[in-house]
Amino acid sequence: MPVDTSPRSATWTFVDGEWISGNPPLIGPTSHAMWLGSTVFDGARWFDGIAPDLDLHCRRINRSAEALGLAATVSPEEIEALALEGVKRFDGRTAIYIKPMYWAEHGSPISVVAPDAGSTRFALCLFEASLGDPNARSSLTVSPFRRPTVECMPTDAKAGCLYPNNARMLVEAKKRGFDNALVRDMLGNVAETASSNIFMVRDGVVFTPAANHTFLAGITRSRVIGLLRDAGFDVVETTLTPADFSAADEIFTSGNYSKVVPVTRFEDRDLPHGPVTAKARDLYFDWAHSNGDA
Repeated sequence: MPVDTSPRSATWTFVDGEWISGNPPLIGPTSHAMWLGSTVFDGARWFDGIAPDLDLHCRRINRSAEALGLAATVSPEEIEALALEGVKRFDGRTAIYIKPMYWAEHGSPISVVAPDAGSTRFALCLFEASLGDPNARSSLTVSPFRRPTVECMPTDAKAGCLYPNNARMLVEAKKRGFDNALVRDMLGNVAETASSNIFMVRDGVVFTPAANHTFLAGITRSRVIGLLRDAGFDVVETTLTPADFSAADEIFTSGNYSKVVPVTRFEDRDLPHGPVTAKARDLYFDWAHSNGDA
């Protein structure tokens, strides 16, 4: 059994037909994934006995694999069943992050730079991770870095190679005293934050950047949009600039990791924990507890 080098208190990984505790060494120095970055992943959540939209995350990981030239070797239904099996290995007191992954072991016979789809491997990692405090203060600044277009990078996949760019956005923002960064596309329009999708509220209307293939329009984003519209809110997907966010009454983020979170400072301007943000969060968790049975 591999030595557990995971910093987390509880982690289980399913790979090659067995569950392994901790952080098993899966990728060696000759692996295509380590050398040339052929990795994709997805992230779902389990909490309070439920796993909202787990089926959608299990479908998206396979779409990501195919977009990166890998083979989706495990069906979404099999991934979902494995995830729910893995959840039973935990004590149920802490929220769990559910992370299916694919990667290539070898390069293609055509070119070593391209992954060999036939060498695709799969793993499913589950680890404890709390949802976070929705009342915590969260600050946002405009990043000097940009999101690439789909012509430049595989932005239609949840690919590991995209995240070093996100990481430098976060590091740069934190050096300036902010928690996260508002990120623009190559035309200068707002795309997302460095780690989540973004919404703003003005005069009771909710706005979010229109999906333009420069960012992953998330599953939680789509769910929040639908729930707000069903509740009678006007939700507009459109082109937005940093100036629009400077004039916003409320700003909030959506993402699988923490679901719906208010932004309480944008640049040098304080923002409230606004009523629309609170409603969006309540709508999401009310829906999840009614429809997300694990």
